[in-house]
Amino acid sequence: MTMAACRVGIDVGGTFTDFVLVNTETGNLTFFKEPSVPSDPSASVERGLPKLVEKAGVTPADVEYIIHGTTLGLNAIIQRRGAKVAMVVTRGFRDLLEIGRSRMPDSYDQRASKEESLVPRDLVFELDARVGAEGDILAQPSEADLDRLAEDLAATGCAAVAVVLLNSYLHPEIERQVTEGLRRRLPEVILTGSSGIWPEIREYERSLIAVLNAYVNPLMDSYFTKLKTRLETVGVRGQIYITASNGGTLSLATANDRPIETLLSGPASGVTAAQFIAARSGQDRVITFDMGGTSSDMAVCKGSEPESTTRTHIADFPLVMPVVNVSAIGAGGGSIVWVDKYGVLKVGPESAGADPGPVCYGRGGTRPTVTDCYVATGLIDPSRFLGGRMQLDRDAALAALAELAPRLGMATGTDIAEAALRVATALMTTELRKSMAQRGEDPRDFAIMPFGGAGPTHANMLAEDAGIRRMLVPTIPGTFCAMGATRANVKRDYVRSLRHTITSPSESDVLLEAALNELREKGAEWISGEGSGLGTPLISASADMRYAGQAFDLPVPIDTSAPVRASDLCEGFHRAHEALYGFRDEDSGIEIVTLRSRIEARLPEWDVASLPSTAAAAPRTRRLVRFGSKDLDVPVYDRPMLAPGQVLHGPAVLEQEDTTTWVLPDWSVRVHENGTLILEAENA
Repeated sequence: MTMAACRVGIDVGGTFTDFVLVNTETGNLTFFKEPSVPSDPSASVERGLPKLVEKAGVTPADVEYIIHGTTLGLNAIIQRRGAKVAMVVTRGFRDLLEIGRSRMPDSYDQRASKEESLVPRDLVFELDARVGAEGDILAQPSEADLDRLAEDLAATGCAAVAVVLLNSYLHPEIERQVTEGLRRRLPEVILTGSSGIWPEIREYERSLIAVLNAYVNPLMDSYFTKLKTRLETVGVRGQIYITASNGGTLSLATANDRPIETLLSGPASGVTAAQFIAARSGQDRVITFDMGGTSSDMAVCKGSEPESTTRTHIADFPLVMPVVNVSAIGAGGGSIVWVDKYGVLKVGPESAGADPGPVCYGRGGTRPTVTDCYVATGLIDPSRFLGGRMQLDRDAALAALAELAPRLGMATGTDIAEAALRVATALMTTELRKSMAQRGEDPRDFAIMPFGGAGPTHANMLAEDAGIRRMLVPTIPGTFCAMGATRANVKRDYVRSLRHTITSPSESDVLLEAALNELREKGAEWISGEGSGLGTPLISASADMRYAGQAFDLPVPIDTSAPVRASDLCEGFHRAHEALYGFRDEDSGIEIVTLRSRIEARLPEWDVASLPSTAAAAPRTRRLVRFGSKDLDVPVYDRPMLAPGQVLHGPAVLEQEDTTTWVLPDWSVRVHENGTLILEAENA
């Protein structure tokens, strides 16, 4: 029997673990959802993967690549459930994390408390090791110093240690020697050196990256070991990759050493998939709308690349590494509906989570959620959730909502459910418009692409409220992040802080070329060990630049196909500054603060299959849906039965195993040849 060339994407969430199998020869997709096991996320992988393979009609041996995303590290940071971490710093800098940037958490709330450090002060150890501001060595520890330090660290019982020496981004050798010396003396402890993870100026942010990496490293190391073992148990021995926050993937070995790069991988994979599907559907400006159980996230795709940023936050902590620019804009399906002390209906931010979950799940939840509202209004059929594998309790959802009625002056649970959905939509619209305004963009110039289990159910209401007139719904939105993992390229970012003022362009050219060559060589060495079957690596680069004395930088792309020229970079910076601020300052000096380089190689390409030509599908049934204070008699279609080119008119409900799509009145639906639903406002 001929083996199929298959690739599996896995996205482990709090409620469900999503699987997508791609036959890379035909482009056919098979998806599956398995309830997650929070105590051991790899168990849901072991349980669900054989079911996925069986559903696809292939064998475990057909799986060539497994690309896996997980929120395990992110959740550990948010919930403060990481490892016990100690920190080694240059003598005199023991309070580095507590001082931070000397800013209040909230400029308008004098009672707001500062975030609690991940490393208590009694676990911060000072060492006579220091690099000067120009990269010169001012103090170097002896072997006896390292012996004493190792004894002190061992006495704490810490599982991981972050080593952060002042200015080590300029001269990383001393920090590397300290890290390796401690690793020899403490073989059971995981060591992280800050300059080895992210050698960028700003000691506080660099320290946080090292500490966060150390904080989740033991947990992720244990998980990756279990994952590999469980995959082998079910007969899958393909190459394993872990999705990264920058929208790419990393080998299992790299992800194990640098788990900090995987923290935001789930949302990034969804945006990667959205860009791919949008391009195949003729849309180059898209707002992604990822609505899961806890929150709703958005990102922007323009052209061939998702928007990225080097400034974001994880919980209370700033992260200065490149990530796909995803921002939270509202409630999720598990967000709780409640009434405040003034009698105002609210949605979120508290969530019912996976356990006990929404009331309609029948797992002990007593407080109604957004998902309960979908069920109560008729948007979701309780008997067909997850293709009928999970039965929901509509009566319980209505009863829980009705308990809020006396405080709201409403008659029924259905009335409250509709009102709660309007509140949730208003919250999302407000945040979406604010986020787009900060980007200098008008949401009306974009299409919206929803995914996540609840995304297609809610997105048309959001689009209508935000003035967006077009919507794209991919074929498997409920498992979209898993599908995005299968499309991600092997990718890693490198950084070099320069703090160089351009005075002599010719001297700057030499400096820049040498620095870029160093980054290229590091990238080439790394990617050579990232697995077989990769395409020719592509290298891109940029420079963070500013006028002398400015506090903020602007990124300027570098043409890597030709020798770098400082004069070209200066002109590129002038244009970028003029585009953003309306002027250029030819008389001011220009500084190059940081050089960035990205190396990227593709796994073997695949494309989505076209839908087979079939007759237009008729409604499977009809049901009442509460919308606009009316009970609408709405046709219900099986989405997989829709034919390419088929056109429907709202209101309509389109059901599939992983989600339900709600089409508003006065909106039309056209089925693209690749299966994507294209919704458009008919009164546009």
